[in-house]
Amino acid sequence: MADHGIRGKTALIAGGAKNLGGLLARDLAQQGARAVAIHYNSDAARAEAEETAAAVRAAGAQAVTLQADLTTAGAMRQLFADTVAAIGRPDIAINTVGQVLKKPILEITEAEFDKMSAVNAKAAFFFIQEAGRHLNDNGRLCTLVTSLLGAFTPFYAAYAGMKAPVEHFTRAASKEFGARGISVTAIGPGPMDTPFFYPAEGADAVAYHKTAAALSAFSKTGLTDIEDIVPFIRFLVSEGWWMTGQTILVNGGYTTK
Repeated sequence: MADHGIRGKTALIAGGAKNLGGLLARDLAQQGARAVAIHYNSDAARAEAEETAAAVRAAGAQAVTLQADLTTAGAMRQLFADTVAAIGRPDIAINTVGQVLKKPILEITEAEFDKMSAVNAKAAFFFIQEAGRHLNDNGRLCTLVTSLLGAFTPFYAAYAGMKAPVEHFTRAASKEFGARGISVTAIGPGPMDTPFFYPAEGADAVAYHKTAAALSAFSKTGLTDIEDIVPFIRFLVSEGWWMTGQTILVNGGYTTK
């Protein structure tokens, strides 16, 4: 019988320096993970990555920080190679990387479209590809998407539209990797109370989002709190191994599908 727990396992978190990724890195260490590789995108996040690594070490796990712009397949191959060299083949791979754009279709430039595609779809695809090559048997693979996949709304065509393919990548990979015991899932949080959310929204939109979920009144902020997402991902990369090929919206009733 395979061991589905987190204790003694190794993990790679893309976008693991801060916000949800940083909290996941800390949580995996607290759950007994042996080692966590913490990816960050640029020098601007280096200090936060090192702070997260220090917290992981304080919890008793090995930590390594790895910088990379993951919008090319070559960079993704290097990230996984560096992870394997530093902590061994991962048992858990979590991709929290994303970038939001709220803009009418008629105003989106080709450069903006290409950026949304590279960050939200291309990086996710090649993360899944490299995870399929490098994860240990009975590994766990989880990608962050968005609850806007269940929304009927304007202005997010380039953002949610480039997260949408990840739902199919997840289904396909679950079938292709299942023979090795690898489960593949995606989590779509609602608007999260992080610096990722606010720059794209005006005051009126923020006020709306804070009341849109069915359970908004019971949230600290009205939005999705990252602390409420961590237990779901923790479950999916451990005892929830039997769940695979699924995209799950976790948002307090913000959207559904």
